[in-house]
Amino acid sequence: MANTEKHNFAEKDGQFRRKPSAFRNFVSSDPNSPFPAEKDRYALYIHLGCPWAHRANIVRSLKGLEDIIQLIVLDDSETPGRGWCFSGKPGFEQDPLYGFKWLRELYEKCEPEYKGRYLVPCLWDKRTDTIVSNESSEIIRMLYTEFDSFLPEEMRESTKGENGIFPPHLRAEIEAMNAWVYDTINNGVYKAGFATSQAAYEEHVYPIFESLDRLEEHLSQPGHSPYLFGDNITEADIRLYPTIARFDVAYFTIFRCNLKMIRYEYPRIDKWLRTLYWDEGEKTNGGAFKKTTTFRVYREGYSKALRWPTVPVGPVPDILQL
Repeated sequence: MANTEKHNFAEKDGQFRRKPSAFRNFVSSDPNSPFPAEKDRYALYIHLGCPWAHRANIVRSLKGLEDIIQLIVLDDSETPGRGWCFSGKPGFEQDPLYGFKWLRELYEKCEPEYKGRYLVPCLWDKRTDTIVSNESSEIIRMLYTEFDSFLPEEMRESTKGENGIFPPHLRAEIEAMNAWVYDTINNGVYKAGFATSQAAYEEHVYPIFESLDRLEEHLSQPGHSPYLFGDNITEADIRLYPTIARFDVAYFTIFRCNLKMIRYEYPRIDKWLRTLYWDEGEKTNGGAFKKTTTFRVYREGYSKALRWPTVPVGPVPDILQL
């Protein structure tokens, strides 16, 4: 018998509304700051399926911070609604720092009366036993620059000038793109996929494709290839990539964002995606995008989130060859 129990992500009017992050502190290269950049002091908790955590994981790899910031990967809960956990499966036995089973225990260790959502990515300070931040857009900016003193000179943002991840001459354009991409694409797929009324679903599904059309046009313009702002990977690419990587394998089917597929109807976006995914050279520091992408997890995770009894098997392949 099919599982007809509904998920509980949407509110009573059928709309999904994302709650703001609760922890908004910053790691700084200033040794006198409350959270100074130090090797082995911080841990980044993620789930491989979460696109917000994915962007932080990409930057950790892209910047070469694997030996500086510990990565701790959580699993899904077998009980709907319980959140991320250490399920006991191989590789997910228990939290390596405290032996916890649930991410919520980490939040409650930091703030015993905490009543908000238990989000990833979560940047944890092992020295003070507290959460620095669970806001992905701010975590990635910390990772761009604040740990650079531990990196070879060629990996530091200060040596890259206009070729950096968030270069001064492009910041206004990147910020402007971030705003509409976040609202209509990154979060738009959730507003459509988690909607529980036809009106709410249709309100949000059409703007997704209007914005994908806009991105396709953007990539056709001079200076906007192979990456969104030219020859170098920027924050705009990092923030868009997790959503597009999940689109055909999960959002198209499971979230019913099915007006068009990336691989067939958006050739420029598809080439941009494949260029990032298949690159294992210097541009991506040995494959930061590919090695942080796990298509199977996306199918299984979103199916479980919507309480589907089956997991889609297509499309095949997960991503086309470059």
